Amino acid sequence: QVQLEESGGGLVQAGGSLRLSCAASGGTFRATAMGWFRQAPGKEREFVATLYWNTGATLIASSLKGRFAISRDDAKNSVYLQMNSLEPEDTAVYHCAVQRAGMPRYDVWGQGTQVTVSS
Repeated sequence: QVQLEESGGGLVQAGGSLRLSCAASGGTFRATAMGWFRQAPGKEREFVATLYWNTGATLIASSLKGRFAISRDDAKNSVYLQMNSLEPEDTAVYHCAVQRAGMPRYDVWGQGTQVTVSS
């Protein structure tokens, strides 16, 4: 069974950077896309970024463009989220997800990693 494990979260001061990692394990699969979402306390989960596996094309939430970037390492079955110029409003639990081939939406989710940005 496919599992996703996020890492790289932590406490950082405003203006700092973090790089989140998401490693897939538990079997081989073909992905349509892998992405990142976040959920802040008291708020709904929101889209952060996605990477389309076949083309390598990426999509970043418009409010985060210029600060966040998504990338991958095929050999490690991993996807990364580089976050720069972090703001207190970026504080959230960040989840990695995969949309496996043939599935209509993201269908496997990681437990999440906490990112806290202090002012």
